[in-house]
Parts: sequence; C-alpha cells; structure tokens
Amino acid sequence: MGAILIAVMIAALIGVDQIIKYWAVHTLEPKGTMEFIHFGSFKVFDLTYLENRGAIFGSMSGQRWFLIGFTCIALISGIIALIYLRKRSKLLNIAIALFIAGGIGNFIDRVRYGYVVDMFELKLFKFAIFNFADICVTFAFVLLIIYGIFIDPKIEAEKKKLEKAESNE
Repeated sequence: MGAILIAVMIAALIGVDQIIKYWAVHTLEPKGTMEFIHFGSFKVFDLTYLENRGAIFGSMSGQRWFLIGFTCIALISGIIALIYLRKRSKLLNIAIALFIAGGIGNFIDRVRYGYVVDMFELKLFKFAIFNFADICVTFAFVLLIIYGIFIDPKIEAEKKKLEKAESNE
C-alpha cells in the first residue's frame, strides 16, 4: 500500500470525522438528542450531543493537557510504526491509518474546544456516546488483533522459512 494512498485515507477519515462533528456542533447541540433508529418504541440508536472532557467512557475527565500529551505520544508512535511496518501487510497499514486518523480527529477537538464532541448513542444496550474518530480507533484495534492472531504468525513463519533456506545454501 503506497504512502500517498495511506495519507489520502488518513486525510479522508479525518475530514469525515470533522464534518460530522461540525454538523453535531451546529445542528445537534441546540436539539440535544435526535431520534435516529427506532422500531416502534424500541430504541436502537440516537444522535445525542455530548462534550466529553475525558477519555473513554468519560474517564480522566478534566485532564485535557495530559490527554493531549498522551495523544501526541500515541500518534507519533503510530506514525513511526507506519513508517517501519508499511511494507509488512495491507491490513496492518489500514489498522494503523485508522488509529492515526481517529487520534488526530479527537486531538483536533481537544485542542480546539478543550473536549471531544461525541454524538452516536447506542441505545440497544446502555453504552457510551461516541464519535466517528472513536469508531476508527476501535476498528483499528480489532484489525490489529486479527493481524496479530492470524496474519503476523504467517509472515514470521515465511520469514523463518526463507532465512533457513538461505542459510542452507
């Protein structure tokens, strides 16, 4: 996967995140909540404006500068990983790109507003209110788990097979 394609993917994901958050700030905030997916009185999904001043599930609330610093370290680590591991696997590239895009999306909010704008409320089970950047990061971790369990061991086995073949020559 080429570096330009990865950069375009990251930029596009950040753009989608920021457009959704712009809509949430300007349209959803005044309303608070909008019904979204309901089947009769059975609520599945709503759009609810929330200013999250913490991290996941509102933890570490009020720790803006720590969260900004931590996000910077995580993003730098992701960028370094992407540079060094770019040729390893397309799935790994996508996972790291999702992680970087989600991190930057929430980073922009923390710097701009002092909080992260959340809007997706899963009503099916009482779950957190989250945003598109959170979805990107969550999918990144799922893909990393899949990569670590199914793909990386195959890559390592092939590498060892090649090294053994080369040492036997």
